[in-house]
Amino acid sequence: MKYLGLIWAALYRKPLRSLLTLASIFVAFLLFGMLQSVSVAFSQGIDFSGVDRLIVAPKYSIIDPLPEKHVFAVQAVSGVERVAHRSWFGGVYQDSSQFFPRWPVPVESFLAIYPEYLLSDTEKQAFINTRTGAVLGRPLAEAYNLKLGDKIPLIADIWPNKDNVGWEFDLVGIYDVADSSVDSEQMFINFEFFDEYRQWGQGTVGTIVVKINDPDQSAAIAAEIDRLFANSPAETKTTTEKAYNQMFAKQVGDIGLIMTGILSAVFFTILLLTGNTMAQAIRERIPELAILKTIGFSNMSVLMIVLSESLLIVLVGSLPGLLLAGFLLEGLRESVSLFNGVELSGLILAQGLGLACLMAFVVGLPPALRAMRLNIVDALGDHL
Repeated sequence: MKYLGLIWAALYRKPLRSLLTLASIFVAFLLFGMLQSVSVAFSQGIDFSGVDRLIVAPKYSIIDPLPEKHVFAVQAVSGVERVAHRSWFGGVYQDSSQFFPRWPVPVESFLAIYPEYLLSDTEKQAFINTRTGAVLGRPLAEAYNLKLGDKIPLIADIWPNKDNVGWEFDLVGIYDVADSSVDSEQMFINFEFFDEYRQWGQGTVGTIVVKINDPDQSAAIAAEIDRLFANSPAETKTTTEKAYNQMFAKQVGDIGLIMTGILSAVFFTILLLTGNTMAQAIRERIPELAILKTIGFSNMSVLMIVLSESLLIVLVGSLPGLLLAGFLLEGLRESVSLFNGVELSGLILAQGLGLACLMAFVVGLPPALRAMRLNIVDALGDHL
């Protein structure tokens, strides 16, 4: 601590250079906090504890259909309270850039399992009774200027109908959500009409949604469901809803590998930048370091001063970056339901601080050793 003033003075020697270095380190650890949190969330094992909603999906590929009769078999499993299902509709509204998820669902059972989708009693009853009915999240209705009673035309890309024309649905409800963690930008379609009118695939569903009585039995119930269909033509893999959403996102690639690649490239660049900055700063201060040795500073003291400079600049840059990452992830969880499980945990924060210390040592040790081995006479003689 007694050398803190000396260390701060060295950083203020070239304030613009120090500021740019701090900014680079700040960005690097902001990315580390966010990307590492996403990577951990998408690669961690499935935790069934306290889960009351499970997803039964095809075992080998999310595009494989499940027989609708699976729904009735799952309903008979002990501990299952209610069962629904959903299928991916796809389709195009107006043009391909107007994308939002569209799901044919059995209306009554689906809304019972998902009470967080808020519809008035009138809208709910209209959705149940209207074969061509559909409901939209309020942000979507406002974005496309849609109101109750409007027709919603969709161009088929996966599911052509029997007449080989575009699908058309009646907007009978606009739902709100119970809290900001629920996805409010989806469209739900009456499954009965969809199943009857599509050209092929009748009697199949995409995934089965299961509400269970006792969350503490979720792992056992999931295993029992999968045992029901073991060695059948349509085997299943039952997971938590969170794990299924993560698996769905992983279809674009290995999230962990992508994040590791980005972080490696970022930190290699920052390592070179910070190392060059430290080396340049030591070269400029050779006479000052020689004078410190002249007035009685030991070789070890000079070594520790230079290493402390490196540690200080890395910590001052990395800590705000990590804290901002935690703040941004909180906003991401509230706005995008897929990232509900993504958070800056204490472990990731500790990893970030450990990485900062390692980085400070790696970039600071070479110039620190040079300063320690500095010959006073040669250093002063070269700069006279």
